[in-house]
Amino acid sequence: MRQLKLIWDFRGPDALKIAEHHVIHLKEYITLQNTNLNITGYQELSPMHSIAFMVVDEIEMKPIRDALKPHRGQIYNP
Repeated sequence: MRQLKLIWDFRGPDALKIAEHHVIHLKEYITLQNTNLNITGYQELSPMHSIAFMVVDEIEMKPIRDALKPHRGQIYNP
C-alpha cells in the first residue's frame, strides 16, 4: 500500500512554533479518527519556512485531505 505525506506550510518568524503546535492537532485527529498510521512531525526548512506533516495510507487520503485541507502532498519514502 502506498503512503502519502500530507504537508502544511507555515511561513514567517513564528513558522516553527506554529508547525510544532499544528502537529498536536494532527495527533488529536489521528486519535479521534483511528487512522491506520500514526506518523506526524514538523521540520524547519529555513528560519522563515517550516512544515507540519502527517503520513496516511493512500486509501485514507481523500477524506483526510478534505477534512484537514493540507497545502500539498507527496509520496512518502521512509
